[in-house]
Amino acid sequence: MMSLNGFRFAVITMSDRGSQGLREDTSGAALQEMFIADGYQLCHYSVIPDQIPVIVETIRGVIDEDKADLVLTTGGTGVSPSDVTPEAMDHLVEKEVPGMAEAMRAASLAITPKAVISRGRAGIRKESLIINLPGSKKAALENITVLRPALVHALEKIKGSDADCADA
Repeated sequence: MMSLNGFRFAVITMSDRGSQGLREDTSGAALQEMFIADGYQLCHYSVIPDQIPVIVETIRGVIDEDKADLVLTTGGTGVSPSDVTPEAMDHLVEKEVPGMAEAMRAASLAITPKAVISRGRAGIRKESLIINLPGSKKAALENITVLRPALVHALEKIKGSDADCADA
C-alpha cells in the first residue's frame, strides 16, 4: 500500500539498553508519529544494539526487503565508545548527502554547543535515503525538522524524477 505522498519509511533505533528493554525509545516513537502525520507509511520499526553488523544487516533488510524509501536511524551518532552508527554507514552508503548532515549540525549548534560532537550522516543506498539522527527525542526532532521541507523532493530525485530543483 502506498502512503499519501507515495513513500514508505523505517525507523531504527540504535540502543544497547533499549534493545534489552531497559530504556524506552522516545525518539523512535516521536519520529514515527511525525512521519505518519506527514503522510508516510511506516514499513519497519526496531530497536537494535549498537553493533555494526546488526545495524548494517537491519538497514539492508529494510531497504531490500521492506522497500523503505526513507530510513531514519536514531542513536549511536555521538562520541561514546558504543556509538558506531556512522561507521555502519561506511558499509551501506553509495552516495553521501553531506548537505543534510551539515544542515542538521548547523541548526543544532544554534541550540547547543554539544552539536559539534554529532557524527550523524545522510546518504543514499540504491533508491533509499538514510538519515542518522541523535538518540535523544529533543535532538532527533530538532534535527529532522530542518530536513523535512526538502525530503519529498529529495526522495523524488533519488527515484529518478527529472523535475528541476528550482521548480519544487
